[in-house]
Amino acid sequence: MRKKCRRSPGGARPSLCGDTDSGGGTVIFQWLRHIVRYLDGPMIGLLTLLLLTSVSVVFSASGENSDRLFSHLSNMGVALAAMVLISHIPPQRLLQFALPIYVVGILLLLGVSLFGVVVNGSRRWLELGFTRIQPSELMRLAVPMMLAWYFHYKQETLRGRDYAFAALMLMIPVAFIAKQPDLGTSLLITASGFFILFLAGLSWKVIAGAAIAAGSALPLVWNYLLHDYQRQRVLTLIDPAADPLGAGYHIIQSTIAVGSGGVAGKGWMMGTQTHLDFLPERSTDFIFAVFSEEFGLIGNLFLLLLYAAIILRGMHLAAGAPSLFGRLLSGAIVLTFFTYAFVNMGMVSGILPVVGVPLPLISYGGTSMLTVLVGFGIMMSAATHKKLVKT
Repeated sequence: MRKKCRRSPGGARPSLCGDTDSGGGTVIFQWLRHIVRYLDGPMIGLLTLLLLTSVSVVFSASGENSDRLFSHLSNMGVALAAMVLISHIPPQRLLQFALPIYVVGILLLLGVSLFGVVVNGSRRWLELGFTRIQPSELMRLAVPMMLAWYFHYKQETLRGRDYAFAALMLMIPVAFIAKQPDLGTSLLITASGFFILFLAGLSWKVIAGAAIAAGSALPLVWNYLLHDYQRQRVLTLIDPAADPLGAGYHIIQSTIAVGSGGVAGKGWMMGTQTHLDFLPERSTDFIFAVFSEEFGLIGNLFLLLLYAAIILRGMHLAAGAPSLFGRLLSGAIVLTFFTYAFVNMGMVSGILPVVGVPLPLISYGGTSMLTVLVGFGIMMSAATHKKLVKT
């Protein structure tokens, strides 16, 4: 029952005027408002739609495996909690963390190179006794944070040599990761670093020159830097039918699944390629093929529009960030998100080589989801906190 409110002689409403017997509800409401105060409403709505889509597709792709679904929901809960937590950290604090995180990441990559655990021919993991970590995942955020930090402090005296030094800071972790070998992650980190350089004002002439130099170096890369299995992936892309039961199997089955969905799809949990076990890695790297088979062209258009809306909202948040650090880092995060989605869809559709990149916020996998949502937490923090003070 609401207490009767008495006004003061001046007409002002007293502070206890809004009290109700259900004071606990008011406390909870205020607490929730504090929790979400640094989150962007439209972005949260779009991300929620994407995550709900992920839940339905993972459940189907896993063959209605409740354990896999529970694990996926647990990963999602941890990642969302991390996003909310990161959104409360002011950009000033993130700025201070950039250099230490980058240095720790480089030391961990050096540790992987010297003492890393070899799994399936790749040395990507570091055994710490109580757990095993993959430092390359840390560098997905550490590298753009470091470069954004560097340009933030150089913004008033920026020169050509600063771009060269930033490129060197980018290539050091990329070289470590490519040596593991992990071509997919190294290329994606290169892309995130390039986005920082581009947004920081790198000249188009330099970009064009670098592109020409990279194109000229392709024969050397093909003959001396790529491993045999990496060259095989490129050849398989050109002609997957040359080895239909071996190297070409993934692409052939995924393109069959994508095409068989038609306009409206076969229906949720009705995909034959998926549920007859023709489609490999169907809940992780090739989950887009599951989605395409079950929801068809209409479903794909919905998913593409959802990704496009997230990217546009992300660019809007990046443009509104009050500091150069926030704008550069947020822009790189959202453009890298676009790159992940583009590469995965291209890989599954047979227009790009298979490089083991998950579909962001759709594929099963805790590390990928955590990295992506932490990035969105950083983006929302940069857009909603006060302007950075340069110290």
